Amino acid sequence: MKEIELEMLEITPGETKEHQQRLALIEAALYVAGRPLDLKTLGSVIKTRSKRMIQQLTRILKQEYDSRFTSLQILELEDERFVMQLKAHYSPRVQKLAMRPFLTSGPLKTLSYIAYRQPLPQRQVLNVRGKHVYSHLKQLEGLGLISRERVGRQKIIRTTQFFADYFGLSHELRAMKRQLKKVIGFPKVKAMEEESK
Repeated sequence: MKEIELEMLEITPGETKEHQQRLALIEAALYVAGRPLDLKTLGSVIKTRSKRMIQQLTRILKQEYDSRFTSLQILELEDERFVMQLKAHYSPRVQKLAMRPFLTSGPLKTLSYIAYRQPLPQRQVLNVRGKHVYSHLKQLEGLGLISRERVGRQKIIRTTQFFADYFGLSHELRAMKRQLKKVIGFPKVKAMEEESK
């Protein structure tokens, strides 16, 4: 991630309490949401429309998290969104404490395939993943992670904005696929590409 230079916000002594309150509200919003939030959403929480102020305050909060020893971090995503999440190296030690996995292995593999190859015909997903994929697609659509749109005689499948938000990915398709390639890993991506041929 590139280094971010912050311009100092001009704060008078009387505004310090309000400044701290805004930082606390941004922190609370990011914590409660559990997904990336855009500047407009954060602005509605702190009651301002100034993108510059929202960005600066959130970057200040990000730097505060970066400077202390904590398991949480705030990331600034490519498309002017911010997310609070657990640092990756803590996940293996605490993931068993999660109530239950969001998705089991089968639907997760189907979702990975769709996300990397999208938009794609439902028939292609069926050919690659097998007949059991119908239950996966129903579950993924029910969770709001994919959409199926009828185009002529076939259904085209793609991920939703909620999918991008939930997994902290870009809304822009090319950027999302680059991010997925890093997350999934080269050998698995190569295998996915081979499966679809």
